[in-house]
Amino acid sequence: MCSPDQAPGRFRYDAAASGRPGSVSEALAALQGALGFLADADATALTASEQAECLRGLERAESARIAARSLVLAAFTANGVFEDDGHRGPTSWLRWQTRITGSAAAGAVAWMRRLSAHPAVRDALADGTISVSWAREICDWTDLLPAYARADADAILLAAAAAGAALADLAGLAEELRRRTAEPDQDGDDGLADRAVRLDLHYRGAGKLTGDLTPRCAAALRAVLDALGKKAGPEDTRTSRQRDHDAIEEACRRLIAAGLVPDRAGQPTQIQLVMTLDQLLGLTSSSPAGPVHSDPAVRSDPAPPGPLARPGDLCDASIAPVVTGHVDHELLDRLARTLLASGPGPASGSGTGGGTSGRLGPDFARELILRNAVALLSGPGGLASRLRTGLLTGPAASISLPLDLGTATDTVPPYLRRAIILRDKHCSFPGCTVPAAACQVHHLIPVSEGGPTTLDNCTLGCPFHHLIAIHELGWKLVLNADGTTTAISPDRSRVLRSHDPP
Repeated sequence: MCSPDQAPGRFRYDAAASGRPGSVSEALAALQGALGFLADADATALTASEQAECLRGLERAESARIAARSLVLAAFTANGVFEDDGHRGPTSWLRWQTRITGSAAAGAVAWMRRLSAHPAVRDALADGTISVSWAREICDWTDLLPAYARADADAILLAAAAAGAALADLAGLAEELRRRTAEPDQDGDDGLADRAVRLDLHYRGAGKLTGDLTPRCAAALRAVLDALGKKAGPEDTRTSRQRDHDAIEEACRRLIAAGLVPDRAGQPTQIQLVMTLDQLLGLTSSSPAGPVHSDPAVRSDPAPPGPLARPGDLCDASIAPVVTGHVDHELLDRLARTLLASGPGPASGSGTGGGTSGRLGPDFARELILRNAVALLSGPGGLASRLRTGLLTGPAASISLPLDLGTATDTVPPYLRRAIILRDKHCSFPGCTVPAAACQVHHLIPVSEGGPTTLDNCTLGCPFHHLIAIHELGWKLVLNADGTTTAISPDRSRVLRSHDPP
């Protein structure tokens, strides 16, 4: 531990009080106390050698901090503790619970994964024998080597660094290791494994775009920038970087205006509601299920979404009704006998039985067909089967032919979806900032319980929080009057709020 010396701002190491902490709480308290002491010290009163030693010591402490955080975070992630707070992963939990930015949280998780794959580097960080930035470089270099050679390469580079090698010397040594262990390039992936793009949003919607592009992607982007980023004339005083920025914006605007960007991101492609004519005949306006509608969202007893859909899919789906039917061949034969048995007589008649005395006039035939058309198609014989076996051959003969396919109906109309996106901006589950383009619309009062598709009953939810946390794990999401949201765990032991109280 450090204690103040006689001169202002001076400090010395107190060997008597330097014992190891007995618990995590004691260790954190000692760490906070030591750093707090250094932060309050009068750095201008320190000698040059003390200032230098302090800076070197802080770098060693930072190395140990990264190693310790990665070790704890790995155990935290392996146990899935973040799920107790309704988060889908450690990144979102760090953002929400430790109040750091998304990029900082992603960096912490990246260090956890990096050091899990490079235990020798983690040990060197814990001992303070290598800096954080050098550790990142070593990991990046040895990640390019075959898996069997990485551990040995880490040990070689760390030993060289401990012996006083400069970073440039380590880079040369790493390149030599790569040359000696390189395998023939047979994948031809064109750099696909190294591709990445990241868009970080900042204050007032501004953003920063960074990434590593494959040659094909870089060539395509270069073509767009060259085509749309040219100077407009002598009055165009934009810099080349400003023109490139405006070219990307113009390309995106044209893509959206052309209708090539889906307006329904994140939801299932389509739910097909399959029903038979027999089922439709059983659903009358006086039946317990209520009036017949092709869209189950407007029925009092909505049909289940089907085996391929999850519970939350009915919240936000494009539903296409499909009607199937059968031929009642006995009825068909009976009608045929009726027509054949009809003799000369009056110009009109009624009934479906044979032996009618009226001649087969147009009114009689029309009435006969109208009375029996639905029963003809919905009997037990199978219209699809007869057409399939009589007209098709091969594998196509095994595919059922629908009688009717209704127009796909959006559960959430586009205008309402835009209003929900304008209000929520991103997933409304507390602590989650998945953008609206990757979210689905969730009904706060479920559709199965009569919940309306309205602005105050709908909110955005990312696939994890919507389909998993809410519809499978049982979390409940509440939209407050001020636009904030509250999430309540199934056992009501945890309550998360999207905003702190004022």
